[in-house]
Amino acid sequence: MGEVISQEALGDRVRSLQREGKVVVFTNGCFDLLHLGHVRYLKAARELGDCLVVAINSDSSVRQLKGAQRPIISQEERAEILAALSSVDYVTIFDQLDPGRLISLLQPQVLVKGGDWPANRIVGKQEVEAAGGRVLSLPLVEGAGSSQIIRSILKKYAKSPRNSSEDPRSS
Repeated sequence: MGEVISQEALGDRVRSLQREGKVVVFTNGCFDLLHLGHVRYLKAARELGDCLVVAINSDSSVRQLKGAQRPIISQEERAEILAALSSVDYVTIFDQLDPGRLISLLQPQVLVKGGDWPANRIVGKQEVEAAGGRVLSLPLVEGAGSSQIIRSILKKYAKSPRNSSEDPRSS
């Protein structure tokens, strides 16, 4: 099981792992509603090295990126959920709109994003490649996404006459 950790402590851990010759893989995102695409993506990312670091956007940065109604799940809960996945070693939260500063701090050997990010638009690409690292865009799982889940829930429950009488404890 992974660990939720501050950026400062993570920097120390990553440097220690790298001194031991371990390959650190870094990815980032909102990870608002964990879904199959996330799980497969994180598993594939972890297979690229010895340690997977996942940096998640804070609640305030998610709102700036995705709108006032997001995130659905708080940053603390998203971090804990991700840390519980066997493929994830460390989770940290960042408040900026992009992880550029954190990538510069950690200097991972591998930087990955989902296939919706062309490699030339991945934040941190220049720094990682300049240090001899790799930058990859991994394939997406078709039809899997937080926005699709939200639309599906709204469609199913917006028209439901029993919507208001359902017991919230049953979910």
